[in-house]
Amino acid sequence: LTEKIMKEIPQTEATEVYVSESGVQGKVTEMAVRQIVTEALEKFSADKIAMPDFALESAGGSIISTKCSETFHKNTARLSILGIPLWYVSNSPRSVIQPEMQPGSCWAFQGRRGHLVIELSANITPTAFTLEHIPKSIAPEGKIDSAPKEFTVLGLSNEFDTVGSNLGNFTYNESGPPLQTFSIKKPNVGNYKFVQLSVLENHGNPLYTCIYRFRVHGIPYKPKKK
Repeated sequence: LTEKIMKEIPQTEATEVYVSESGVQGKVTEMAVRQIVTEALEKFSADKIAMPDFALESAGGSIISTKCSETFHKNTARLSILGIPLWYVSNSPRSVIQPEMQPGSCWAFQGRRGHLVIELSANITPTAFTLEHIPKSIAPEGKIDSAPKEFTVLGLSNEFDTVGSNLGNFTYNESGPPLQTFSIKKPNVGNYKFVQLSVLENHGNPLYTCIYRFRVHGIPYKPKKK
């Protein structure tokens, strides 16, 4: 995307472009415009959406628990000797808060219902959640029936909170874009350091459900000064 857009911008450095902001006029070269556009595109394409992800592992997020959800293990062994399987490949729940988006780089859990408790990188007031799955066009069988469909997100007061506060019920559309963002509609949802993602149904796969990436967006909480 970045390369395609940059090709549409003229290479000439000498041309001056007049701009006006708040009644103040100035001029910049097209080279400067190109630099501004490049930086903006790189920032956007780095994580596809222009919102911080407070669940991202590399930024400080972590998986606390999967409750009773069990990882699904496929029958194909990655390593075997004399036909005896020694190691079955499966991805950790940590995959859900990592940026890898290749086919198969998801956390698969058994059945259609599963849970994840995530500690966020900061105490935030949540504003939206993003769920991402691979598109049908690159799915091995041309379908994404293992993608989550119905899911809910709870805000937890601590990692041991078994009740939580419902932040919303959402539906991932298998015919929509691979990356779908869901805004919280409730006012005054509070602030949380822990959230629980609960998948209630997938798109038809009876054996397992795959979560590729889940993101949590919000505003860092700042206690009022006394």
